[in-house]
Amino acid sequence: MKLQHLNNKAINYKLWDEKIEASIGNLPYAQSWFLDIVSPDWEAIVSENYEFIMPLPVKKKFNIPYLVQPIYTQQLGIFSEQKISKKIIELFLAKIPYKSYQFNLNENNISENAVAYPNYVLDLQQTYADIYKNFSKNTQRNIEKALKLNIQVEELSYLEELFEFLNASEHSQPVKPDKIIQEIIQKGIIHKKIRVFGVRNNKGKLIASSCFLATEGRLVYLQPVSNEEGKKASAMFALVDYLVRVNAQTNTLLDFEGSRVEGVARFYKGFGAENRPYFMVKKYRPDFLTWKF
Repeated sequence: MKLQHLNNKAINYKLWDEKIEASIGNLPYAQSWFLDIVSPDWEAIVSENYEFIMPLPVKKKFNIPYLVQPIYTQQLGIFSEQKISKKIIELFLAKIPYKSYQFNLNENNISENAVAYPNYVLDLQQTYADIYKNFSKNTQRNIEKALKLNIQVEELSYLEELFEFLNASEHSQPVKPDKIIQEIIQKGIIHKKIRVFGVRNNKGKLIASSCFLATEGRLVYLQPVSNEEGKKASAMFALVDYLVRVNAQTNTLLDFEGSRVEGVARFYKGFGAENRPYFMVKKYRPDFLTWKF
């Protein structure tokens, strides 16, 4: 297989996005609009006709180029409509032109030489009743608790309200949405790749919200936030339950994005989500090239 390293200006964005949309899994992180935000100078390794493609999230420190996983980006790696073999993974990694890297491959890039990290996804092809049967008893109780409080889940159309909520001082740990996540949300809506949902109490006040990166067949759980009232009302349980209910019996995966934190993972597994790990690869990462968030 002949591979080529391309700088950003040499990448055919139209062909790139077509190939990402058609790739197995169709992960949103590798779409050009998203990469332009989280890694503005991203490069790529591509095979002939872009049959296999891999974005390279390039950064520089002391004028030294290296690869590091961008913020808000869980999985990258190699994408294709075809199955990605271990041999292809080896060829792509060998083609990386930089001496230092640490980034995540995706769930379809299975590598024995990489570190596996958990990611929980819920297949929504079954009926809502059948999916609900696999919810844990604790999850079912929390959903019932929220519904008894007459809370309402709805898709939000005003970003100003979302950003005001994220910045509200009433959060136990105020969430200050940085410029990157704001740009992801704003441009994602323009590209019709982001959907925003909120939970309101019986007085119409917003008490929880979450954004979802949306591709054909996948909804990725992004930036979930509850204030104190939302936490007490189990609002996020109701929000996820709503998404399951309206998307049941479709070829959609609800992708929870992790987690290695036991309490968070328990929340995801409570909806019957299964672990589909992704893989981290690393080569020579000195401390001075470590990403500082």
